[in-house]
Amino acid sequence: MDRIWTSVKTLLKEKIPGHSYRMWIEPIAFFEKKAGAVVLACPNQFSKKRISDHYGHLIEDAFSSEAGRAVKVRWVVGPTPAESVREDPKGRQMKLPDMDPPANCGHLLRKDFTFDQFVVGKNSDFAYSAALSLAARNQGNQNALYLLSKTGMGKSHLSQAVGHHILDTFPRERVYYITAEDFMNEMTDSYRSSNIHGFKEKYRQKCDVLLLEDVHFLSGKNGTQEELSNTLESLMNANKKIIYSSCYLPSDIPKLNDKLKSRLSCGLISKIDTPDYKTRLRILKRTAATSKYTISDEVCQYLASELTEDVRQLKSGFIGVTAKASLLGSEVDLALARSVVKNIVTSRQGITLDSIKRLVCKYYNVSLTDLTSRSRRQAIVRPRQVAMYLSRQYTDHSLQTIGKSFNRYHATTLHALKTVEKGVQENGPFQKHVEFLSERLENGKG
Repeated sequence: MDRIWTSVKTLLKEKIPGHSYRMWIEPIAFFEKKAGAVVLACPNQFSKKRISDHYGHLIEDAFSSEAGRAVKVRWVVGPTPAESVREDPKGRQMKLPDMDPPANCGHLLRKDFTFDQFVVGKNSDFAYSAALSLAARNQGNQNALYLLSKTGMGKSHLSQAVGHHILDTFPRERVYYITAEDFMNEMTDSYRSSNIHGFKEKYRQKCDVLLLEDVHFLSGKNGTQEELSNTLESLMNANKKIIYSSCYLPSDIPKLNDKLKSRLSCGLISKIDTPDYKTRLRILKRTAATSKYTISDEVCQYLASELTEDVRQLKSGFIGVTAKASLLGSEVDLALARSVVKNIVTSRQGITLDSIKRLVCKYYNVSLTDLTSRSRRQAIVRPRQVAMYLSRQYTDHSLQTIGKSFNRYHATTLHALKTVEKGVQENGPFQKHVEFLSERLENGKG
């Protein structure tokens, strides 16, 4: 996947509710650039139609914003073909012509994810100070920082802000910003292409700053854990800087070997909590100033008081009211804000663990007792796995909470998610089930 698509997806995360983003945007893959248009691949015809109808214009606008010119998007069904990835002689993926802005290494850093654009509150002041200190190298002995928060709180913003600051201050430094999943995929590809030496050299000798997102993804990935442990040891011995981010403490990530757990825990661990009212209000005013869109204090105060879950929800509310006002050709007043907030809050509150369980039980004709029992019969296991998958996609509950709700351990929940994800990707038996149930949930027909 090209870096430009990664950057576009980052923009889309700010504009699309979390459950919708995970369900429809994450599975999209970059296919090719052809005849002046970007071609994206969807896993099936159903998702292609839905994404094109509901998010097509939004995706085109995001591509155009990143490229600095109008970009058309076309859709196909199928995985990214190997032949569409152009490589240089050293095996590295090349940039899309005339589209990628300059980047250092790894993924593209978002232009607005800087320290100046981060709104600091009581919920994040320690994390902000720790990140800035590491980036400015004020503390010589602080080489690693572990940013901990639930989704949508700003850990990606702070992580990338470190990258921006180091590149601005020390332009010769080699900064790698990458997710744990992409690290694993790159390692796997290097083995397949007999280039594991080049992979190790890239991360151990040619990296000065490693920004590693979503380290919890490596749960159960034993080979990748071992390689990452050795990479981190090499970087730490060379006094390099490392930023990790995750929704879980290292000790809470299941199936993580002791060696990697020790590496992740040896740095400073800093948590970002939910912002309070004053911080939410300042975030809204900063967002308004950055977007050069004026909304009244009354509307800002209303949004800050109602949208309390996370920063992403707050910004989605701001985008929602400004977009609706623009479409209607009206001012952003309190009545319009209430109509937008009502939809956001209702969609979040309407889909719960219990409502998902009821829907799954009705669809598969099983009882709630069966669903949460210890039964291993396939007729029970499959509905339970689908229910766990939908719970992860449509709620903000942690894996531990979801597992406990079904009387299962954290590791069992992870296995269920992987099983359903594989079935959906392979157009297997889970696909139609998940599509139908997703439609029912999103339409409030549980």
